[in-house]
Amino acid sequence: MQNKGVIVFLTVIVTALCLYYLSFTFVSNGIQQRANEYATDASGNVDFVKRRVYLDSIWREPVYNFLGADFTYQEIKETELGLGLDLQGGMHVTLEVSPVEIVKGIAGNPKDPAFNKSVDDAREIAKTSDEKFVDIFYAEWQKNNPGKELSSIFATAANRGRISLETPDSEILDIIDTEVENAIDRSFNILRTRIDRFGTSQPNIQRIQGSGRIQIELPGVDNQERVRNLLQGVAKLQFWEVAEINEISGALDAINSAWVANNQGTEEEPVEEYEEGMSEEDSLRIALEKQLEEIDPMNQNNDVSPIYSLLQPNMGLAYQVRDTVTINQILQNENYSSLIPRDIKFLWGVKPFVMEDGTEVLELYAINAPRGTEQAPLEGDVVTDARQVLDQTSRPAVSMQMNAEGARKWRQITGSNIGRRIAVVLDDFVYTAPVVNGEIPSGQSEIAGNFTIQEAQDLANILKSGSLPAPTQIVEESIIGPTLGKEAQSQGIISMIAGLLIVVLFMVAYYSKGGFVAVAALIFNIFFILGILAQLGAALTLPGIAGIVLTIGMSIDANVLIFERIKEELRNGAGLMASINAGYNKAFSAILDSNVTTFLTGAILYALGQGPVKGFAVVLMIGIASSFFSSVFITRVIVSWMTKKGEKSSLSFATPFAKNALSDLNFDFLSKRKFAYLISTGVIILGLGIAAINGLKFGVDFTGGRSYIVAFQEPMVPSELKVGLDREFDGSVEVKTYGSNNVLKVTTSYLINEDDDESNRAVEEKVKEGIATVTGFNFTEDSGNLTEGQFAITGSSKVGATVADDIKASSVEAMVVAILAIFLYILIRFRKWQYSLASIIALIHDTLFVLSAFAIASAFGATFEIDQVFIAAVLTVIGYSINDTVIVFDRIRENIELRGTNKLVKVFNEAINLTLGRTLITSFTTLIVVIVLLIFGGEVLRGFSFALFIGIVVGTYSSIYIATPVVVDLMKRELDQEKEKVA
Repeated sequence: MQNKGVIVFLTVIVTALCLYYLSFTFVSNGIQQRANEYATDASGNVDFVKRRVYLDSIWREPVYNFLGADFTYQEIKETELGLGLDLQGGMHVTLEVSPVEIVKGIAGNPKDPAFNKSVDDAREIAKTSDEKFVDIFYAEWQKNNPGKELSSIFATAANRGRISLETPDSEILDIIDTEVENAIDRSFNILRTRIDRFGTSQPNIQRIQGSGRIQIELPGVDNQERVRNLLQGVAKLQFWEVAEINEISGALDAINSAWVANNQGTEEEPVEEYEEGMSEEDSLRIALEKQLEEIDPMNQNNDVSPIYSLLQPNMGLAYQVRDTVTINQILQNENYSSLIPRDIKFLWGVKPFVMEDGTEVLELYAINAPRGTEQAPLEGDVVTDARQVLDQTSRPAVSMQMNAEGARKWRQITGSNIGRRIAVVLDDFVYTAPVVNGEIPSGQSEIAGNFTIQEAQDLANILKSGSLPAPTQIVEESIIGPTLGKEAQSQGIISMIAGLLIVVLFMVAYYSKGGFVAVAALIFNIFFILGILAQLGAALTLPGIAGIVLTIGMSIDANVLIFERIKEELRNGAGLMASINAGYNKAFSAILDSNVTTFLTGAILYALGQGPVKGFAVVLMIGIASSFFSSVFITRVIVSWMTKKGEKSSLSFATPFAKNALSDLNFDFLSKRKFAYLISTGVIILGLGIAAINGLKFGVDFTGGRSYIVAFQEPMVPSELKVGLDREFDGSVEVKTYGSNNVLKVTTSYLINEDDDESNRAVEEKVKEGIATVTGFNFTEDSGNLTEGQFAITGSSKVGATVADDIKASSVEAMVVAILAIFLYILIRFRKWQYSLASIIALIHDTLFVLSAFAIASAFGATFEIDQVFIAAVLTVIGYSINDTVIVFDRIRENIELRGTNKLVKVFNEAINLTLGRTLITSFTTLIVVIVLLIFGGEVLRGFSFALFIGIVVGTYSSIYIATPVVVDLMKRELDQEKEKVA
């Protein structure tokens, strides 16, 4: 075998990298387990505050040494293979920045009735429209103010230099668009700072490109109301006078003395020692407490408190980032906070300063706050404009303009603080604290410093938050309780292990020693997937596990194709070594084509999908790439090693009962093609007819609305609860069983166009009251300890109408792009439009068949929702179906190259018969895995699994009875020419 050394080298390198990155996950799990044990009391209850203190105390401490390199807990968390919200519980939120206040702010909040009517009308239309708010506003402005220019409203004193009475509408709209975009960036940066306050590990925030939306994931959140309030609160910009360190030295000395007095000279409490009869749990708790004391900077045994001992030299009141927890504990302790003057409050800088050795340092600012007031000497709403400029030395700076009231106050503040610092504070974080060089009488200021251009632009954007507030609204929300997360974890693990075991048993039973080779490739494949996910810092979700389970089935395909080719060569009389070489060589092009087409669907899913679909797409693409490498190259190395004795080697690729199975087939498939066309057409018409009459059940992410997962102690009848809830919600409610008969999913479109917190609370209260009225049960927050007569909401989700429209649009776009991409690829590879068109017809057939199956299933009482995960399933079916079709087409191409185009129908029939064994075996192994998903994957993946089950069966059928026959029908001219030659 050529390049054997290269493949072995790559395998060793990739394996080593996967082991390296997965090691962080094992270390992290161990630390979290110790934290749980430390925070668990004798009754088994976990104190999450105590757990958080433990993890915070080691956040920036070295906890793992790998070949001499130390890694902190923070670095481990950033590198580990995390779990998605659906597997650990938490809160997923999509926020939309409201452009309404931006438009009003730029216009100076005029009282013009026509302007305000245009804004209000645009606000209502935007609730159900995909258009940009600015475009909707302009259309309403033209309707309400025919012939009137925007400059009549927007040419204000605050906009002098940007907008005049001569500025055309198009230019003003561009300015508004720019300010809206800046507001989104500003909100993103503010929210990124805020989410660090939630005390959750690995929070994730990202902008959804092409929209004004920001997506946030907060694992382990237990106070959803606090999260909503913090995320949706308007940012508060203020200007405060800074007290220098020499002015507060007396207070710091007093705190230091008090701390030393409290921590020295007192008799230490005796530490519990291990005693005979003490439980292992108690001894472990004591050991953990000792360990925590050792790493806690608060327990220093010296004459200086951390307030002084942790100070960074020659940097004022500044500390390393890892020490901020310790400093906060001291400043918030009642014993020491009373020593701080009432007119002083402490605020941290927002951005750490990085020292030459990589140490991150934050400055602690002492703010002059007379009598502890929250009212700053100057609020940010007086700032009318801020922009990045260049100072006299051509360095980046920020120019800031204030209104008349602000200019007056600013003159007083700057005049009385010459040579002192003024802090620019947003959300209680200091963004900058420039020194006042002189009194500023006009309200026009310039802030200079060691800024980069980006930093100056960011500061200018922050300064605009006072005059151009950008309130955010939650337009999509999903809450997964810890109980639901644990259940999903167990379902995912069971599905993966069960699917793997069944496939392993089948492959060994059918392919003998060759089956063990395929199993080795499968293990490498799963290992590579997990390792690469960890390397990418990705989170493993339930759809991601579904992707792994599906990859288990699909990765077998390459080995089946190779082994069937080897068996074919052996049956034709070739020797073992020649058969192996021919099997790998002849199967390669078909394997490559089928993997590329499936990878294309995964890439399109990732590019156009949202939420869980992206996680599935990532795993699918990684799985395809790693399965190609392991199934084609690693197995080749293993087979080469097992056949060192050449023809005398004992390697076999079939057990006695499978040796001649599915060989020498000679079915005339193409003669039945018209009958197959009729069957397919009949089923599709029947299904679409049922869908037209009864409708399809669309999920919340397609229709918009709110859904709640409600758990009970005893079994419930959905229809009975629906009747009662219909009265509460005027009929706009759906109730169905969710996984088990004591868990229901309640979905309602009530108040679908209202995204405010009041509406969210109103709907949730209606659900609780309605269930309580119908059942007589009481609501409880403790979902883990339900008793008889109680119910709890273990999860919920909300999708706004505009978000639902976007999801539908992106789903349709993904389908269209996938079909076009496959058409082009098939055209390039097979160089005949008939193959491409036939492939697309087969794919459309498969998609409609799956939709019809959903409609027919609903007629028999089995209701599956059509949602984002369903679209992922359909696109996977498209990839799988084209995989089957390409295998047949590849054999047709090979046969035509060997025998020419004489008797095309015979060539096509022969190609189907020769590949039928591979088609049936691959479909069987993949179906086994999908059935496992259907049974054990849980309610979340039920519709996904059903769609895959139908899709795989239909995809196998269509590659034989639709795709290939359509090519024959499209190539009639060549067939007619054959007949003329024969005549």
